[in-house]
Amino acid sequence: MNDKSILEHIDALIAEEHALRDGGGVAADAQRLQHLEQELDQCWDLLRQRRAKREFGKDPDSAEPRAIGTVENYEG
Repeated sequence: MNDKSILEHIDALIAEEHALRDGGGVAADAQRLQHLEQELDQCWDLLRQRRAKREFGKDPDSAEPRAIGTVENYEG
């Protein structure tokens, strides 16, 4: 996955999140929203990892998505 495809995936997730939030919300939507937020956190983290690796002369393709618990508990 390259930076462009990650950003496109982020855009799609954000669009779905906005559609769910604008739709009034039901229990299933709340669960899907939580999943979307977690996936967005992972995507942003992956993008940051890739950019950092590139900045320091490392291969950005060696970056890998981290576990939800790791990403959600990150304090940066």
